[in-house]
Amino acid sequence: MVQCDSTRLDASFAALSDATRRGVLDLLGQHDASISDLAKRFHMSLTGMKKHVSVLEDAGLVTTEKVGRVRTCKLGPRPLNQEAAWIESFRQQWAARFEALDNLLEELTEENKRDGR
Repeated sequence: MVQCDSTRLDASFAALSDATRRGVLDLLGQHDASISDLAKRFHMSLTGMKKHVSVLEDAGLVTTEKVGRVRTCKLGPRPLNQEAAWIESFRQQWAARFEALDNLLEELTEENKRDGR
């Protein structure tokens, strides 16, 4: 099992658990945007979008900068390497289990053929 900072994983997965926040990340991957622009794009109040951006910012996935009255959001500097490694460890475990199941089924099929069933 991959050793990861559980607080960081919790914050990342909590941030990624919401479809709106994933959409914000997708959009910010294309270009920076103000909170007002994000709120319009996702048909929500400015306060609602500020809360979403705050969760993303707390997880280190988004940074904001205020210039005058406009708060601009952009992708944060932190890649999701630990999160990807954590997920990959489970993918490998499941792949090994499915391979063992495939092998068992193949053995049983061969046994049945030998026994004439």
